[in-house]
Amino acid sequence: MTSDKINNNQLTKFVSLFFTLLLTVVFLFIAFRNVDLKKSLQLISQTSLVGVLFYLVVFFISHFARAIRWKYMLLSIKKDVSLNHLFGSVMVSYGVSCIIPRAGEIYRALFLGKWENISRSTVLGTIVVERIIDITIFAFASLVSVSLYTGNLYKEITWLKTSLIIGFAFIFFTIVFLIILIQNQERFRKWIIFFSNKISPKLANKLNMLFDTLIEGFSSIKKSKHFIAVILWSFIIIFLYALNTYVGFYMFDMHDQKDINFISAWIFMTISSFGVLIPTPGGTGSYHAIAIFVLTRIYHFSYDVGAAYAILTHFLSYFAFVTSTLLIIYFFNRQRNNKGLPKENFISVFKD
Repeated sequence: MTSDKINNNQLTKFVSLFFTLLLTVVFLFIAFRNVDLKKSLQLISQTSLVGVLFYLVVFFISHFARAIRWKYMLLSIKKDVSLNHLFGSVMVSYGVSCIIPRAGEIYRALFLGKWENISRSTVLGTIVVERIIDITIFAFASLVSVSLYTGNLYKEITWLKTSLIIGFAFIFFTIVFLIILIQNQERFRKWIIFFSNKISPKLANKLNMLFDTLIEGFSSIKKSKHFIAVILWSFIIIFLYALNTYVGFYMFDMHDQKDINFISAWIFMTISSFGVLIPTPGGTGSYHAIAIFVLTRIYHFSYDVGAAYAILTHFLSYFAFVTSTLLIIYFFNRQRNNKGLPKENFISVFKD
């Protein structure tokens, strides 16, 4: 029986890895099939170091803003959560997702839980709520893009309208489900205990504790002033993302080639973000395909320029995330060691 479970787990992992790699290869082929990589790499070599550094500065500020917003979401759980730990967890999340798609959110909860000595499942609950807020903000930002674009954006990007309808439907049903879950938590708790007790009383007790901590995370934003702060910082975050895109345009002097401005960056940012939703490592392939598509189809840049932009911005983000993850874990472990606390790594964070 145990052997069968191991084999099934290995098969599931293999299928998941194969599907991820297949998606990545397919999107990379779609992205670069019309691109002269030599010309794109030449364009990248001509970018100024100052432009690259400015891009990275805005990049890190935008993710520090995510840490500030998350702090407001956690105030009802722990008031003195370290901003350094919050920022570190955010960067670790993205760093892990650059290697294993979607695994980063789990590690984000695990590391912060360990570093701050709070329930990891409660932290995970706040991340679920944060993701709902993110999807909602980006969905509305996409609608703003539709209104800002001088032509018919739905006609230019045929899959956009369907994607937005699916996105808003997902947001609506998820919010309704969470409201029902929070308001009827005792009923859900009884069902969980009833069914899990049939398997094991120990399992029922663990699931009951897990349910309590998740509910605490789901309902973490208890005060109206905290909710307002979360929404305000959400708008600041998306503004910084658009600014980051705009700085990217200036890295390649794209404003000298076409009539582009901050609105152009906003539209590009909202549409290209759909590429990150596809489960490839760090958006590899999917981001490139959509970024090149938008720059060539909407703003009429050449494929070589579009590819150069996609390659460099993705590389900078990928490099920053992975490097930050390793450095953050290293320096935090040094701090913990000096305080006589155990070091944490990608395996130890799973242990109680």
